[in-house]
Amino acid sequence: MAAADEKIRDDIKSVSGAEKAAIFMLSLTDDHAAAIWDLFDEDEIREISVTMSNLGQVSSSLVEKLLVEFAGKLSGSGAIVGSYEATQRLLNRFLPDDRVNQVMDEIRGPAGRTMWEKLGNVNEQVLANYLKNEYPQTVAVVLSKIKSDHAARVLGCLPEDFALEVINRMLRMEAVQKEILEKVEQTLRAEFMSNLSRTNRRDSHEMMADIFNNFDRQTEGRFMASLEERNREAAEKIKALMFTFEDLSQLDPGSIQTLLRAFDKDKLGLALKGASDSLRDLFFSNMSERAGKILKEDMEVMGPVRLRDVDEAQMLMVNIAKDLAARGEIMLADSKGEDELVY
Repeated sequence: MAAADEKIRDDIKSVSGAEKAAIFMLSLTDDHAAAIWDLFDEDEIREISVTMSNLGQVSSSLVEKLLVEFAGKLSGSGAIVGSYEATQRLLNRFLPDDRVNQVMDEIRGPAGRTMWEKLGNVNEQVLANYLKNEYPQTVAVVLSKIKSDHAARVLGCLPEDFALEVINRMLRMEAVQKEILEKVEQTLRAEFMSNLSRTNRRDSHEMMADIFNNFDRQTEGRFMASLEERNREAAEKIKALMFTFEDLSQLDPGSIQTLLRAFDKDKLGLALKGASDSLRDLFFSNMSERAGKILKEDMEVMGPVRLRDVDEAQMLMVNIAKDLAARGEIMLADSKGEDELVY
């Protein structure tokens, strides 16, 4: 009887904030509620849970009023405005002050901080090709702002006389005025970084060559044959850009030895099972006599192996070779042996 006599809550003015949150959560489906629960901290979960347990009966009209109120406040707030101040207020709610200051410094200034970091990731030859057309003093300012090892590589790519002039300017350079530094930053951002972002877009054939490199042999053959029928020009471009396992034959002895040290010895025999005689000989010639003998014996003991397993091992070796090349530890040449491939 007590339950029947229990008063059903219907007055929105008497509902506290915690009660509104509890009612709102109870009105959601389990999936939607679970996603919101994950956003609460322990104290909030505890408070809302206690409120739920003491809520009693709530009329459907009150639930509707609360949802309408919620929707009204959300839509009535207008467009969301993002600003430094709003971002800082939000960060201050869940980050310590020193971390907030660090984040805001990176966002707000100096404007060159993130730009200099990006510049530090630009290939030294690309950066040198741009800087060689600038005034030596400007180049001196730029090189003084990037890491020493990167600056050294850029200097090495510049014409010798020009590089020496830049070095002399750097030796005589005093503190750079803020206005000059900002002007250099603006110029780099407008003339260099913006152009670099446009030219760095990957060619679609290059992207597809990477995809084809990761096909197993049968899938690659099937797609390439179909593509040759429909678009022979595209197929030829992709084949020219692909770096295959057999292209490892273009590696110099030092690069082969580096690759052997980086590759899983247990998979080496499997990868060489499907290699040409010339490529096998190249690997064996860069191993000690004892290691080569053991590997040959292991390959004989293997007997027949699945083509798919061989493909996977060879693909792994090619990918490791690309990673080594990207770090500058080896040099990859294309199948014609004419140019270095940069990944």
